[in-house]
Amino acid sequence: MSKWFYANIFLLLLVLYQVMTHYTFSTLSLPVLFGLIGFLFYLFNWTRNAMFSSIRTTPDRKRKIKLANISKKVLPFHRWTGTSALIFIILHAVFIIKWYGFSYSITKMVVGLIACLNLFLLVGTGWLRLFKPTGKLRKIHLGLGLSLFFLISLHLIL
Repeated sequence: MSKWFYANIFLLLLVLYQVMTHYTFSTLSLPVLFGLIGFLFYLFNWTRNAMFSSIRTTPDRKRKIKLANISKKVLPFHRWTGTSALIFIILHAVFIIKWYGFSYSITKMVVGLIACLNLFLLVGTGWLRLFKPTGKLRKIHLGLGLSLFFLISLHLIL
């Protein structure tokens, strides 16, 4: 397995720990629920990066073919799951701002806002790749996905 599979599993466990230890876990408030669903959509898409990494590093040809076929089956849903992640994260942000207000002095909110903007750009470059599939746009899309992974990690830690 790729190091990204382990990183994704670690981040998933961190998110689940944060949700389960949240004071509203028994009722699971709307902001937490929408944030969790949006994160799961993002992680589903980001796991494709781990799969590509495994395809590149695995010496076993049969395993490469199996992973490539799985990735090919998921590809038609990739843009839509990314767009769904954006919608749920926007709803998460709207509920948080509506219930708690917005303050630039709260680092978690600022990081969340930057992550939301990053996700918007990530989804935008993903849809642009449908019409103009260039190598530069692919690298930008991958870089945005990677930076979003770290922004989400930071948002959870704060």
